[in-house]
Amino acid sequence: MNRQIADKLFLKSALCHQNEQISIGQVLLWLRKQSNKVEVSVTQCPLKAIEGWNYNEKKDLIEHQSGGFFSIEGIDIKSNCLQEEWQQPIINQAEVGYLGIIAKEINSVLHFLLQAKIEPGNVNYVQLSPTLQATRSNYTRVHKGKKPLYLDYFINARPEQVLVDQLQSEQGGRFLRKRNRNIIIKITEEIKIGERFIWLTLSQIKSLMQYDNVVNMDTRSVISCISFGKKIENDIRLETSSTDPRKMDFLKSSMSTISKFTIFQLMSFLANIKSKCVLNIEKVKLNCLDNWSIDEMKIFHHENKYFEVIAVDVEINNREVLNWSQPMITPIHQGLCAFLVKKINGVIHFIVQGKIECGGLDLVEFAPTVQLLTRNYKTIQKFQAPFLQEILEAKKANIVFDTLQSEEGGRFYRDSNRYMMVIADDNLCEELPDNYTWVTLNQLHTFLKFNNFINVQARSLIAAIEYL
Repeated sequence: MNRQIADKLFLKSALCHQNEQISIGQVLLWLRKQSNKVEVSVTQCPLKAIEGWNYNEKKDLIEHQSGGFFSIEGIDIKSNCLQEEWQQPIINQAEVGYLGIIAKEINSVLHFLLQAKIEPGNVNYVQLSPTLQATRSNYTRVHKGKKPLYLDYFINARPEQVLVDQLQSEQGGRFLRKRNRNIIIKITEEIKIGERFIWLTLSQIKSLMQYDNVVNMDTRSVISCISFGKKIENDIRLETSSTDPRKMDFLKSSMSTISKFTIFQLMSFLANIKSKCVLNIEKVKLNCLDNWSIDEMKIFHHENKYFEVIAVDVEINNREVLNWSQPMITPIHQGLCAFLVKKINGVIHFIVQGKIECGGLDLVEFAPTVQLLTRNYKTIQKFQAPFLQEILEAKKANIVFDTLQSEEGGRFYRDSNRYMMVIADDNLCEELPDNYTWVTLNQLHTFLKFNNFINVQARSLIAAIEYL
């Protein structure tokens, strides 16, 4: 599809409350009803005796008997640009999965087909997921279960149907070089809708992200890849009926060509960090990890830090497979991911950091201003984390949003982090620490057109920005 046409379709869906099929209140009620219909049981089981999995004594890792899905392995991390060296367990899932959304114009407004999907690790079990959310092992039916609904629409999609198509990274601190295909396709024909599926506009999806644990991580990731093109300020104002000056400012930042730094300068910023940094990752046996131990039920850190690896038995009555067992990662502390923003030359700019994560594919990605996932952020001294104080002590009027959002519920057990966006005080200095820079929302959208520039936590925050 022509890029300008796609941008207009996305923008209209983000700015239109008219012609919507269902209200936000009705969506939330529908989700509760879907949750009440599901019979689910998730119970912890012994780690070294997971049904369908092997604790490979020779390789000293946990892997599925089929050789598919993923494995739990140990790694050793050494780098000249990180404050410490360490070892840890990590998920090695080499296969690329589908995170796919079907879109369709309904009453001349683009709607997106989402599903009420249950994941064993979700805090509240049922959340709004992409139309198709499946690993390669899932959609090739390694589990010998049912084929995922709507899979053929993506496998057989014609080039002119594709609105978004990117390989985006997953959590670099817990996955080893993991990526998923984030894709949106547009259809024109009528489609049979399953009872767990619902059509929503982009504006509605963004509104639902203002509630705790409603829109899952995978949907947030796909939605973040949507852009609206570039326009001058007068044209931007003509596009919206919003009376909220703050939302208008974010819309301007998403489309304006005005910026403190050019894309070339930002590319150079990343290249400079990458050129100076050396990151060495080596495999280590799970039972030889420094400061970690394995007992019958879990892999855990000696100081009760970071996360644990557990195993669960799962029974869900509406999945492709009704029961299974698997390892999962569960956090020790709730994390914080936040953007601090400020107007520069009349346009909202975001403070991003060039963050190195051990499981990243290309060493460095743009991350939120503050990203603290492995420690209790409430106990960290302000000098240990730039801009943490500005986030936690922000005036209520300066908080754009502050919600709890779940991480990937298929691999992480009850992992819900605090996501915030805060407008900085006027006196915040434009000079930033090393590895931090200013970008507009339009520039973030530009980087999102390519692979592995914006990490998944930043994408979740970008997706939640409302314009209406």
